[in-house]
Amino acid sequence: MDIDPDRLDWTHLRSFLATAETASLSAAARKLGLTQPTLSRQVAALETSLSILLFERVGRGLELTDAGRELLTHVQDMGAAASRLALTAAAQRSDISGKVRITASDIYSTIFVPQMIVEVRKRAPGLIIEVVATNDISDLMRREADIAIRHMRPEEPDLVARLVREVTGRFYAATSYLDKRGRPKTREDLAQHDWVSFGDTNRMVDYMVAMGIPVMHDGFKVGSENGLVAWEMACAGLGICPMDDAVGALSNGMEVVLEGELDVTFPIWLVTHREVHTSPRIRLVFDILAQCIGATKAGR
Repeated sequence: MDIDPDRLDWTHLRSFLATAETASLSAAARKLGLTQPTLSRQVAALETSLSILLFERVGRGLELTDAGRELLTHVQDMGAAASRLALTAAAQRSDISGKVRITASDIYSTIFVPQMIVEVRKRAPGLIIEVVATNDISDLMRREADIAIRHMRPEEPDLVARLVREVTGRFYAATSYLDKRGRPKTREDLAQHDWVSFGDTNRMVDYMVAMGIPVMHDGFKVGSENGLVAWEMACAGLGICPMDDAVGALSNGMEVVLEGELDVTFPIWLVTHREVHTSPRIRLVFDILAQCIGATKAGR
């Protein structure tokens, strides 16, 4: 049976997209603000109109069929186009003006946020953007910032968060350091090396020990609360330092330590206060940042 593309219902396609992304009818219904029976009917209607099965139930979850996976790629493109259209339309509104304060870590504020602001200014020239470079989520609670980019989901009930993407990180050291101290072949070798800390050293030690890295507090010979300063120390040959791969790829003279064995994955969350999330200008910037971060390619 031929399918008339003009008769495809975007409402049904959107329900399929949300269900595919959450692998759950209930979660997809919450995401779209629908009841579960309504969403189920919309997905079933799409399957009927296409004459294909999109999902199979596996345990308590849903799994895409081969046909569903093939369709998903195209529907994701449609969803991205719809999002761009909505953002462009919102940016043209005359009342989208005022100041929006974005907070992110010092590294993220320096390397990634400026290009995102270029996109914000392009779409909403009436806005004034201020960047607060800090690792403290409490700046949102004190209303010192409107939107935060963080690697941990906040626990405060007054904050709302969206998981935008997951990125990879590895451990790096300068070629000059490794030429002098030797390149570790095993995790046990890492105990003999110097380390650069940024942030809370105790937390870094606990995290690394949990990864099977036998590092002690006295292994951290230098460090800084400022991530950029700590990274520059590592680039200067003062020790090994963990870093986002996108940053590592931009730095000349840095090598991955134990490549393929110490890779880590961590999330990027966009966070805002529950009350200001309904502000048109903050919602617009929030959505543009989500789109920019989601489109950022990893440095690997």
